[in-house]
Amino acid sequence: MSRGGGKGPSLKDKLDGNELDLSLCDLNEVPVRELAALPKATILDLSCNNLISLPSDFCSLMHLVKLDLSKNRLQQLPLDFGRLVNLQHLDLLNNRLVTLPVSFAQLKNLKWLDLKDNPLDPVLAKVAGDCLDEKQCKQAAVKVLQHMKAIQSEQDRQRQRKLQAEREMEKKREAEQRAKEAQERELRKREKAEEKERRRREYDAQKAAKQEMEKKTKKENVQTRKPASSSRPPPPPRHKHSWSRSVLRVLLFALFCVLCTLAACKLTELRRQPFCISVNTLYEDVLAALQNHKTLQNLLQQNSQQ
Repeated sequence: MSRGGGKGPSLKDKLDGNELDLSLCDLNEVPVRELAALPKATILDLSCNNLISLPSDFCSLMHLVKLDLSKNRLQQLPLDFGRLVNLQHLDLLNNRLVTLPVSFAQLKNLKWLDLKDNPLDPVLAKVAGDCLDEKQCKQAAVKVLQHMKAIQSEQDRQRQRKLQAEREMEKKREAEQRAKEAQERELRKREKAEEKERRRREYDAQKAAKQEMEKKTKKENVQTRKPASSSRPPPPPRHKHSWSRSVLRVLLFALFCVLCTLAACKLTELRRQPFCISVNTLYEDVLAALQNHKTLQNLLQQNSQQ
């Protein structure tokens, strides 16, 4: 237990039944841990000390029924002060309180309240009124609770309106996002259709140009063939050429056969055969005749020169 001086007696020594008197102990802070270990102390007197604030864990002392915090220097109460739901009697006389936490509205069992000699907000001071006797202090508890409940309800409504506005804004953003996405999809679809139509027109144009070129080329070829065919003389009958070529082939084949036969009769063992003997004799006679003919031509040439 913190004091202006050193350590004092334990809290158990100060416990009298269910009442714990810690007034005039020069306390700078509340010994919450030690108080939590004494759940029987439902009446707690912390008046006439040097308390500036209450720790947040003070609100865990939910067994308190009567609490005296008068004549300290409290500037505010913990935000969750309303957790002290069993509190029935609260003395906050002569502190430095301006407002009360909204959770104060949860003190549904509060029957007695003294807020005199505090620099209260004018509205709260008017609601609390004076606590000069038992009746006025009880009325102060009722009126302040109603006032704080109204504030809490208004804050709840504001919170709900804020949440509703945030939800509406979120829905609006989602709707705008969906509209934007739909617009982008429609734009992509339109661009895709336009691109497809452009490619189709290009394909049709290329196909038409190709067909036109083919027609032009075909027409030029037809015009080129007509003059050439009219200027050429009529070709000779093809049957004469074919007959001459046939005769020439027969003569060449006969000459080839003669040469082959002569070669066989001159160069192979067949030259002793009667057929080859006749062929060789005929060949020699022809050579002799050709030589005599050549000699005769030479003589005639010499006579003509003389």
